[in-house]
Amino acid sequence: MENEVAELAGTALFTVNNVWMMLATALVFIMHLGFASLEAGLTQSKNTVNILFKNSIIPGIGLITYALVGFNLMYPGGEGGGFFGFAGFFISTDAAGLTSAYSEGYTYWTDFLFQGMFAATAATIVSGAVAERIKLSSFLVFSTIFVGIAYPITGMWKWGGGFLDALGFYDFAGSTLVHSVGGWGALTGVIFLGPRLGKYVGSKIHPIPGHSMPLAAIGVFLLWLGWFGFNGGSVLSADPGLVSLVLVTTSLAASTGAVGAMLASWGYTKKPDLSMVLNGILAGLVGITAGADVMSPLDAMVIGLISGVIVVFAVIFFDKIKIDDPVGALSVHLVCGIFGTLAVGIWGDLAGLDQLWNQFIGVASVGAFTLIFTGVLWGILKATMGLRVSSEEETDGLDLGEHGMEAYPDFEKNS
Repeated sequence: MENEVAELAGTALFTVNNVWMMLATALVFIMHLGFASLEAGLTQSKNTVNILFKNSIIPGIGLITYALVGFNLMYPGGEGGGFFGFAGFFISTDAAGLTSAYSEGYTYWTDFLFQGMFAATAATIVSGAVAERIKLSSFLVFSTIFVGIAYPITGMWKWGGGFLDALGFYDFAGSTLVHSVGGWGALTGVIFLGPRLGKYVGSKIHPIPGHSMPLAAIGVFLLWLGWFGFNGGSVLSADPGLVSLVLVTTSLAASTGAVGAMLASWGYTKKPDLSMVLNGILAGLVGITAGADVMSPLDAMVIGLISGVIVVFAVIFFDKIKIDDPVGALSVHLVCGIFGTLAVGIWGDLAGLDQLWNQFIGVASVGAFTLIFTGVLWGILKATMGLRVSSEEETDGLDLGEHGMEAYPDFEKNS
């Protein structure tokens, strides 16, 4: 009788964990709509179809490449501790899918899908930074290789039992392994592409405002919602105490990120800037992601506040050195991803000089690999396919040049 009760309890717990992880997967999926809305809102109306196209196809490309090679690159099995491993092409398991490569608390299929959504997110980060001047074909080739190979290799170093995991590096849900990886790929892409036409003329910076702040705001709130699954799902179970703590630290960091960005932008420009506040929310979310499960609510508020301030001055800095990022992806995902990772060694349960050093090694090694990989990849694409649309296409808009259609045909004809 006791064995039967224990078996039933185990089955019930497994089911509850699996349901929560599937819900978390759905929430991460919603983030792709958030990225699409945010990027479209912060760019010009003549490029809206192009932005939406990229953000619609990336989840598909991400899941396919992750199924073919990415998942087994990231979770190769074995004893771990290394730099590279591969468990073979394509995903496969028993018919019930009850054997997990990553966590025994839920099914293999849920495991794959949850991780696949994370993988696709890295490419969406790149999309916004290179918006309004990149060839669609070149971007799609980059995204396929980036999500299929580069992202899983560095992910394996921690989450797949690689050398960073053995070292003691900590990244709960991906401030480095997702966000700064996407940020490094975006940085090299922006450098190879150069700025948009008319953005920098001589020593002057000419703002190119986005066409829809309502759409951008909708995107940010969708991303905040999705982050409940992004961070909450990274608990890898439905543990009530830990999931609840993670959702609290996540939301408090987003909240103080908004306040920090508001104060910094208002103080610097003398006007409260909505776009900065929206990016401040995202900055807080990215900043807390590495340590959401080991921070107190007060720690989370401090990290979020600092992230919100940092993102404002990072945007200003990149503009001053003529790095053109239409949506602030570098400032949010790269700069705050690095800060959030290092914050694990400064605040929270793991704080200490040894941990801070481990965090630094993780940031540096992932950054170096991703810079080299994506730099070579962008260079090859530039030499073969070309990266940038023609000046005429950029002026007229990528919607017409790349897609032969408009997002707002009636509005644009009457404007």
